[in-house]
Amino acid sequence: MNTKPTAVDAYVTRIATIRTKLERLQQLADDHFGHDPDAIHWGHVGDLGRVEAGLGELLAIFDEATRP
Repeated sequence: MNTKPTAVDAYVTRIATIRTKLERLQQLADDHFGHDPDAIHWGHVGDLGRVEAGLGELLAIFDEATRP
């Protein structure tokens, strides 16, 4: 009996993990990432800039992969 996971098994598991993290990110965004909207400062803006850049890099990887 082979109990070694296949690439497909690992892929599906990783997709599930990514979906869970995306859902958590959405929850955090809905709650202003835990910040009081009336107390936002430029440090918060910088933090979100890094998040936005990282998400942009991820999208670029996968958008390129879907192009012919």
